[in-house]
Amino acid sequence: MMDGAVVTPEMLLYLLRTLLIGAGATIWLTAASLVVAVVLGFGLALMRLSDSKVLQGIARVYLEIFRNIPILTQLFVIYFGLSRYGIMLPATVAATLGFGLNGASMLSEVFRSAILSVDRGQREAGLAIGLTSRQAFRLLILPQAARTAIPPIGNYAIGLLKDTSLASAVAVPEIAMRAKMLVAETYLSTEIYMMVAVVYLALSLPLARLTALAERRFSPHRSAA
Repeated sequence: MMDGAVVTPEMLLYLLRTLLIGAGATIWLTAASLVVAVVLGFGLALMRLSDSKVLQGIARVYLEIFRNIPILTQLFVIYFGLSRYGIMLPATVAATLGFGLNGASMLSEVFRSAILSVDRGQREAGLAIGLTSRQAFRLLILPQAARTAIPPIGNYAIGLLKDTSLASAVAVPEIAMRAKMLVAETYLSTEIYMMVAVVYLALSLPLARLTALAERRFSPHRSAA
């Protein structure tokens, strides 16, 4: 442990290098959680739109549970709670599941709204030219719904990137966890957390820029123009 470490260029380089290692873990966790959230969220949206009351009921129960329990509590249940029953998950896997399962409850509404926003006449036109219901959905409705869903998914990804700092509570070595370890080692809390802010900003700004471009590119008004 460095008792009151002196701030030198070498020390700053060491801090930055350690935080960038954590940034790699943050990016991986964000990407993996986003994949889980998108895949499961799309499935939940289809369940809510199905004619089956059973599937609709299952989806509603899922949404009520994961929307109304804080994400940090969900992480604790997955990482610590499951271990009591012999299910030992690595911290990164537990965090990925936690963020992914929680995110699915939010993205399911994005997908459902996007699908419902497509004019019903599109499906009817597809059926009229000989397409089956599944083909009409896959070839006509889904591509248009995807254009509507992409910008909200981008906004969700930005929030997810910042929320991954909660994963430090279950010992995932991402940016926040690395920062805590560095503070305990050097006591340079001000310098370290200023650098953490810069790293998060460097990660978030490009993603925010891509989301803004997607919003303009896939704007319904632009498509109709």
